[in-house]
Amino acid sequence: MAKTPPPSPAPGGLLNAFGEALRHIGIVIAVGVALATVFTAWTPSTLLPNAVAEQIAAVIATSQVSATTTALPVMAATATVPRPKIGLVAGHNGPQNDPGSVCASGVTEAQVNLDIATRVKAGLEANGFAVDLLDEFDPRLEGYQALAVVSIHNDSCDYFGEAATGFKVAGALDTGAPEEATRLVACLTERYAARTGLAFHANTVTADMTQYHTFYEVNAATPIAIIETGFLNMDYKILTEEPQRVAQGVIDGLLCYVLNQPVGQPTPTTAPAP
Repeated sequence: MAKTPPPSPAPGGLLNAFGEALRHIGIVIAVGVALATVFTAWTPSTLLPNAVAEQIAAVIATSQVSATTTALPVMAATATVPRPKIGLVAGHNGPQNDPGSVCASGVTEAQVNLDIATRVKAGLEANGFAVDLLDEFDPRLEGYQALAVVSIHNDSCDYFGEAATGFKVAGALDTGAPEEATRLVACLTERYAARTGLAFHANTVTADMTQYHTFYEVNAATPIAIIETGFLNMDYKILTEEPQRVAQGVIDGLLCYVLNQPVGQPTPTTAPAP
């Protein structure tokens, strides 16, 4: 039995479908151009430009394209736009087998540092950044360049009294990017305290932090800071039972820095030294 041929599509339908396809393709190209323009202009010694999010949002908002069933397939963008890079050092990790502080439970500082750093990496990648997870003495750190580097550590498992609780941050202020390092420290201090509720324990910032070896390994123009996210005695509960909250505090601080978010002068509640 002969089949009746299907009706030919109306000319207007083809034109509408073609128009939708062109609009989709225009979106891909426009967003790609906006990203490429912004990130090509970026250099490691500068903060991420304020206009990144605004340029991308403007392209999408002005297009107002909604997908339809008649739209033709969209061609994939051929240009690969490099993502801005951030470095994270998981303190005491690496082949040197230095566990850092070892708690009575058997949990080591290196384990806690790596858990937090891995979570920070995932959160930053979800926000569109390329992230290198680095060891304490990672050969990649020599001359390393990025938007910022943060080394994640924790304080002792030993009991030093009820006052030994809180976090500490120090930056590389005597390298090639002192202003950027100061702002990175301010962002980490403010945002981490707000997210975790922990106090800034300034009185126990040691020379091991202010003269941290990695400060002098990375490229001098790369802002770098070290954070001790808590004491592995009095703050053990939040560090081991709420590591995502801890990690989010570090993420918040880094996003504050690289996205040029406003930050006040750091006036954290300082716990007395034990």
